Amino acid sequence: MGAPTGRPVAARAVSGLLLAAASTAFALWGCANDAICGGGEYPVLNVGSTGSACVSDGHEPPRGYTRYPEGKVPRHVDDRWDVYWRSHTVDSGGKIVKAPKG
Repeated sequence: MGAPTGRPVAARAVSGLLLAAASTAFALWGCANDAICGGGEYPVLNVGSTGSACVSDGHEPPRGYTRYPEGKVPRHVDDRWDVYWRSHTVDSGGKIVKAPKG
């Protein structure tokens, strides 16, 4: 038989289960919180600036906002398109331009 480890087998099993549960909860919480918009919403871009908002599915963007160009929609905080749109915007004609400084 092997040498005792200092903790009963049941205590080690419970510790392992608690650690696994905590890791799973943290992963799920983190994923849910880094989405650009919540469920049932989509992101829109402020025309002429880097501002953004979320709009309920089935509704049009409010005045002064537009949908992101197809294929360039940010989905999660710090994803490729979220970072890109921090320094770019669209003008009133829908053309992608460098965002004004300030």
